[in-house]
Order: sequence, then C-alpha cells, then structure tokens
Amino acid sequence: MHRIFLPAVLMFVPFFSCNPKLANGLRKNDLKKDIEMITDKGTMIIRLSDSTPLHRNNFLKLVKQGYYDSMLFHRVIKNFMIQSGDPNSKHAKPGELLGEGGPGYSIPAEFRPGLFHYKGVIAAAREGDVVNPKKASSGSQFYIVQGKKFTEEIFEKAAKRAGRKITAAQKEIYMTRGGTPHLDGNYTVFGEVINGWGVIDSISLAKTDSNDRPVTDIHIIKARLIKRIK
Repeated sequence: MHRIFLPAVLMFVPFFSCNPKLANGLRKNDLKKDIEMITDKGTMIIRLSDSTPLHRNNFLKLVKQGYYDSMLFHRVIKNFMIQSGDPNSKHAKPGELLGEGGPGYSIPAEFRPGLFHYKGVIAAAREGDVVNPKKASSGSQFYIVQGKKFTEEIFEKAAKRAGRKITAAQKEIYMTRGGTPHLDGNYTVFGEVINGWGVIDSISLAKTDSNDRPVTDIHIIKARLIKRIK
C-alpha cells in the first residue's frame, strides 16, 4: 500500500487590526482615551466630547505629538479662565507678551447646545469676530473655565448678555457649580476636566502682570493619552 504524502499548505490568514489608523497619526482607540495633563500645580484628567469630532481629533493629535509639553499657561484670570496652547510660550522670556502663536491653521466652530461654559470645561480660544466672523477656533490654543457661581439676579444679567436661551438645567449648574455663560455660542466647548478641579483653582490664584500672564511661569509639564478612567 502506497501512502500519498500531500505537500504542507501554509495558510496565510489576512490580519485586520482592531485598532486601525486614522488621519493625522491617530488610531481608532485613541478616540476613547482621556488626557492626563501634568502641570506645575498638579495633574488634571480631561475627557473630550464625541460631539465635537474636529476639535477632539485635533487635540488628541497634538497631545500625541507632545505638542503641549513645556508650554505655559500664558493667560490667567481669576474667576474666569486659564489659557494655554501658544507654542511661543515654550521659550518665552519673562514678561514677554504671548497669545499669538499656533500651528498655522484654524478649526471650524462646533457649537453644540448641550456643551456650555460651566466650571471645568475646556474650550477653544480664537481670534475676534472682526477678523473671524465664522468664529473658527485656534488650532492649538485652549482655555479651561473656572468662572464663578451666580445669584438669580446676576445670572439673569449674564443670560441676557449671552444673547441666547439658557435652559433651567443649565441655569442650575451655573448657579451651583459656576461658569461663564456669556461665552456660550461664541467659543467651541469640546471637553471637560473630570479630575483635578483644584488645579484650575490653584493656577487661577497666580499673581499676574498687566497682560494676565503669571509672573512665575506655570508649565504644562506633560500631556499624554491615557486609558479612559471610569
């Protein structure tokens, strides 16, 4: 009896990554990651909104590139906001005026009714309406809202200044948590600080010069993507 030996067949099974590449060096899993931002005043954890994909993806891309590492919070106003994202701040001299730097592009506005300026949200800075009537966002500069709590009377004035209808739920948040309602509908909110509110308050207490720049530099030591916390 003769045995028939069949040649071995090597099976090549196509491999499809479960974490495919997206544009700008991102991968699909990056879209569900949080951001750990380590500063001279402590660490904040930031979660970006899926409702603003242009801003979300851009910010993730820049963080992944290490773009924000060593930047300063170059504009700080107590009871209002803390601002960063100017690449010129990395090597700025003491007292140097900052706030004009960026990556050389802007991002179309992504205003969403459910995203508003309560304490802890992160939003995009931008140029003024005269030169920027479509309210496009800076490609890198952002601010984190500290704001303040409102009494009923002061809130009504702020709501009128905002020029838009503010829901009862939003009003409750502005009066208990605080924020800056007059910015709603004018600047794109694209995420929020979910851990590290005390860092916002600590940075906001910095002594500043006439241009609202802290006299003692406050750095973003490192910003990186991390696994989303529950």
